[in-house]
Amino acid sequence: MNRIALLEDHERMAALVVKALAAAGIETDVYGTLSQADAGLAQIDYPALVVDRNLPDGDGLDLVRRLRAQRIDTPCLMLTARDALHDRVSGLEAGADDYLAKPFSMEELVARVRALMRRSPRQQSLQPQYDDLRIDPLDARMCCAEESISLSASELQLVLLLVRASGATVRRTALEAAAWGIAEPVTPNALDVALHRLRRKLAAIGSQVQIANQRGLGYALRRTGEAA
Repeated sequence: MNRIALLEDHERMAALVVKALAAAGIETDVYGTLSQADAGLAQIDYPALVVDRNLPDGDGLDLVRRLRAQRIDTPCLMLTARDALHDRVSGLEAGADDYLAKPFSMEELVARVRALMRRSPRQQSLQPQYDDLRIDPLDARMCCAEESISLSASELQLVLLLVRASGATVRRTALEAAAWGIAEPVTPNALDVALHRLRRKLAAIGSQVQIANQRGLGYALRRTGEAA
């Protein structure tokens, strides 16, 4: 899943970060408070977090401390206006994986987020592949041999999650969370429509990979003719 969580209460800053990450094929769920983030993290296993220290209901570093105390090792990038050495050291000692002082360039932020996401075994490949199917997140394209086709933002997140599952079944709720996050309501047939489009695109590029419905369980990738 190429969807991260951003804890940032400054709306303009959050919008700039979301735009920069989206251009790199990474979707973002934005939380303005620690309490909102706690609720979101309870529902989605994000591959990385970007956390501002100064939030309306506390220090973002407190969230990192709680995660580490629970043995949750999700990579965390701390954002702060503080640039003193002791602030950077305290953040790293509390369990943050990286530290970026404001102001910063969006290019650097994106590079650091991508580096953190690759720390997860599920995210290590920049162009994940399953059988004859390869995904290029940066260009938002799905490829088979010399053929390729563009993907919408939601289609990209869906197929990335399925490819990285390597044939294992992915729950419907997990697919919906990857494609649309949890901030916006999802219409009942949104996932079915998106999967229908993905199936047509797989056929268009001549891939032998199919999206199989594991009734009552979820969806998984299968090679044509392979038993479910």
